[in-house]
Amino acid sequence: MANSRRHAPGEDGLRAVDLVTDHLEKPSLDDRTYRVIRLPNQIEVLLVHDPQTDKASAAMDVNVGNFSDEDDMPGMAHAVEHLLFMGTKKYPTENDYSQYLAAHSGSGNAWTASTSTNYHFELSAKPSNDEEPTAANPSPLLGALDRFAQFFVEPLFLESALDRELQAVDSENKKNLQSDQWRLHQLEKALANPKHPYYHFSTGNLETLKTLPESRGINIRDKFIEFYEKHYSANLMKLCVLGREPLDVLESWVSEYFSVIKNKALKPGRWEGEVPWGKDQLGVQCFAKPVMDSRELDLSFPFLDEDLLFETLPGRYLSHLIGHEGPGSVMAYIKSMGWANGLTAGAYPICPGTPGVFGCQIRLTKEGLKNYKDVVKAVFQYIALLREAGPKQWIFDEQKGMADVDFKFKQKSQASRFTSRVTNEMQQPLPREWLLSGLRVFRKYDAKLIKQALDCLRPDNFRMSVVSQEFPGKWEHKEKWYGTEYTVQPISQDFMEEIKKAAATSAKDRIPKLYLPHKNQFIPTKLEVEKKEVKEPALAPRIVRNDELVRTWYKKDDTFWVPKANLIVSCKSPIVYAKAANAVKARLFTDLVKDALEEYSYDAELAGLQYSVSLDSRGLFIEVSGYNDKLAVLLEQVLITVRDLEIREDRFAIIKERLTRGYRNWELQQPWTQIGDVTGWLISEHDYVVEELEAELPTITADDVRLFRKELLSQMHVELYVHGNLYKEDSLKLTDMLESTLKPRVLPRAQWPIQRSLIFPPGSNYIWKKTLKDAANVNHCIEYWLYVGDKADRQIRAKTLLLNQVMHEPSFDQLRTKEQLGYIVYSGIRPGATTYGIRFIIQSEKTAPFLETRIEGFLESMVKIIDSMSETEFENHKRSLIVKRLETPKNLDQETSKHWNQIHSEYYDFESAQQDAAHIKALTKAELLEFYNHYVHPSSPHRAKLAVYFIAQAKSDVSTKQISELVSTLGLSSDASAQAATDLQARLSAAGHDMDKEIEGLRQYLLHELKVSEDKIEAATEAWKKLHKDKIEANGVVKDADPPSSNGTTPQIIEDVRNFKAGLAATGGARPAKDLSEYEELDSKL
Repeated sequence: MANSRRHAPGEDGLRAVDLVTDHLEKPSLDDRTYRVIRLPNQIEVLLVHDPQTDKASAAMDVNVGNFSDEDDMPGMAHAVEHLLFMGTKKYPTENDYSQYLAAHSGSGNAWTASTSTNYHFELSAKPSNDEEPTAANPSPLLGALDRFAQFFVEPLFLESALDRELQAVDSENKKNLQSDQWRLHQLEKALANPKHPYYHFSTGNLETLKTLPESRGINIRDKFIEFYEKHYSANLMKLCVLGREPLDVLESWVSEYFSVIKNKALKPGRWEGEVPWGKDQLGVQCFAKPVMDSRELDLSFPFLDEDLLFETLPGRYLSHLIGHEGPGSVMAYIKSMGWANGLTAGAYPICPGTPGVFGCQIRLTKEGLKNYKDVVKAVFQYIALLREAGPKQWIFDEQKGMADVDFKFKQKSQASRFTSRVTNEMQQPLPREWLLSGLRVFRKYDAKLIKQALDCLRPDNFRMSVVSQEFPGKWEHKEKWYGTEYTVQPISQDFMEEIKKAAATSAKDRIPKLYLPHKNQFIPTKLEVEKKEVKEPALAPRIVRNDELVRTWYKKDDTFWVPKANLIVSCKSPIVYAKAANAVKARLFTDLVKDALEEYSYDAELAGLQYSVSLDSRGLFIEVSGYNDKLAVLLEQVLITVRDLEIREDRFAIIKERLTRGYRNWELQQPWTQIGDVTGWLISEHDYVVEELEAELPTITADDVRLFRKELLSQMHVELYVHGNLYKEDSLKLTDMLESTLKPRVLPRAQWPIQRSLIFPPGSNYIWKKTLKDAANVNHCIEYWLYVGDKADRQIRAKTLLLNQVMHEPSFDQLRTKEQLGYIVYSGIRPGATTYGIRFIIQSEKTAPFLETRIEGFLESMVKIIDSMSETEFENHKRSLIVKRLETPKNLDQETSKHWNQIHSEYYDFESAQQDAAHIKALTKAELLEFYNHYVHPSSPHRAKLAVYFIAQAKSDVSTKQISELVSTLGLSSDASAQAATDLQARLSAAGHDMDKEIEGLRQYLLHELKVSEDKIEAATEAWKKLHKDKIEANGVVKDADPPSSNGTTPQIIEDVRNFKAGLAATGGARPAKDLSEYEELDSKL
């Protein structure tokens, strides 16, 4: 296959490097050059020279994942992924790799899937002298590749890091315990064929990876090393390296560092002997209880193995039709019946050698749940229609044509996202010339193969599940790893006969509303772009209309040259957020608009046009984006719907019920995803939290929304931005369309909404507490926020940004890696509308007051880190941050967002990145220390702090480790141990630290549920008494604690939010960085 040979250094002198290809199919505007090589040890490498990139990147995909875990030690592949970051022989310091990346504007991560483990990073693409990189003047990529390669050459599996990283794996698992996505996926796996690795528990936890193996006398470190040695081989690795360096330089670096990885000549994993769903697993229905109040119907069909079908992709043809939402589709019909809110369908692979799955997921309404059998039959009637109609080449050609256009004008993505994705796709048997295009374009129409795929969608070849908290019976089982309650039973004979009848319907008996889609009128035909030579792309858009009613911003794309455009509209009105009830009415209205447009807009979506109608912080928000050819057509229909929407009582009831569940489910999300909204509410002059919105919803009627819509649209000020492949004249026409369609009255300037943040005076020390709604959640959470000052103050911004850069890696290393406080540990900048602050978020089994003491402990130590930092290190941090701030947008959407953020904020500070960079460059270490000691150090009397505590009801300081130690005294089988651990953690946590209650609950469970002998009950009781004492005394596990106060101020608990806000001053509103007249271009010239 190779067409030339190069040479790489090796122990035996020079060894050949094979050139696989340097002719890759690529998008028409792609300025990168590519080369695929194979190293002497059989690692296949994609080299990418990108002359414009700000970030260099590399990724390695290893063809091993959780399907290779041993049956009695699930999670091994995931644990090994974690452990490779913890030091190598050449770079033994645990955080050397992450420190190096952080010092060069970079970051790294990894993920483990069923048959792949993927490691990736990105960092600054230019050398410190800011010149172009060469072999003699290398960028930081060289040092990163050296460190990265050592993961696969000689990792240490440090004993000192082992327990901590297994705690991280365990914390990651606990993070997911109340996530329906993880719970339901694991339930699906648990109901699969136990002889197929799909059945595995993929994440692992402390029990499976440490406690149980050690109880069997296994040395777990040796076991992880054995897994690594058994499965990590050069011939199973795919590497991608992207940088500004010439391809020859990249090739020489890759050859030097990666050719030494051992090639054990392992066979790629294939699983051909068993299937995930055999006869015993088909023809069944599973009813599962979710944590969230959700309702879903899932139909799963064992499908073709599409691994080698990349030219024809028959599954894509079927998913296009079954997942369609336009007129004639399953979705359009079941929505018209009031049964469904959404439908997705598609084929997905399981692993090489195993048939894939075709799935159809339907989000049900209350009525849909009652009529789920009719929904199933509607799907099978549509399948009968497809079978009767046969494959249609025009449908394939339409898909192919749109895919070709999308690939031709594909824009760049984030560097590490590209390298991670492409290395994973390199594991597939694609021709190497198609690595970029292979799964993105359609090549061959194969009617026979489409029929073969359609033949998989049969009544005797499917299983179904219904997810709902409501079930007319009892939950008979509990899934082993996540505790999901479920009942599984064969589909009744009567229902199966009805399904078979539906699958055999002819045209005369079929539901009349089911038919094939019509030709898509939104497919773009005008794809011309007028490309001009531009010395420097414009930093800011121009104002092309500015009057009492409308301000229009416009920029002709001068960077990406794609036939696309983005239009964003903010309809500013003070009534939307005048009270919580108005915000809810506005949300219901925007949801009803989207509901009404669903069928019409689906064709547009297929043709690369998207729209959004929602709320922003000042009123109604409308966005239309995509190929500019038909953009005006879609915008007009969106505006007409906004203006003329008929609010039907039946659709209103469905949308209101969906929003009710949405508000309720928001409070059942993982704590760390909720806490930011609460902090935002507390630091803003005007905002609402979900509880306030939820309280208003029950009394709101359809008439209320009709009246509100009329008031909202009657008077507003409109600010919009048109950006892309459109001319100034086009932007003015689109503005005129908006004005003539909505016909609003002018909102006087004095009534335009003003956004303000609250000012926290020096010495502020506030705490706000909330008990989480999810009673089964085991994780507490804290957001620890420090007020710094005015967002528009250039010095404040520069110092805050630099402090965040310096602090980010040490905080993660201390609080996550070393102290193992939780899997979710985050530090960063938290701006308000007009203020700047620094925050830490930690989600943990440990209580919020304890977490606050650990954050403050870190902040006390941080001053020494800054003080002892060399000038070289300090300058490197400054340079790294400047590179981040000056990073250029990768595509049109990113540039639109960058500009719109400035427009919407009303700072209009289009040069903020350049200004930040200039101010950062001038900072000294002494200035940063002074800033830190004034605003951040816990002992500073000037420091202003707000801590938000989320309190878990379960108070789960009963850790997995302690439960595992308890269970190990019982001598149970592996399966029984896992179930006992799940049950006992919930029981003992619920006892609220009362040892008598814990002992009584333990005895009752062992006696009545597990039916173990009295002597084992006594032994377990004694073991728990000791563990109870240990858990109270253990580092960081506290029943309660006083919030820390290092600067002498007394923490004030916020009991009344109105009183709290009334006691604080508010900032002024945002002011433009420049007079807006400097941006005006109001003449009619094009």
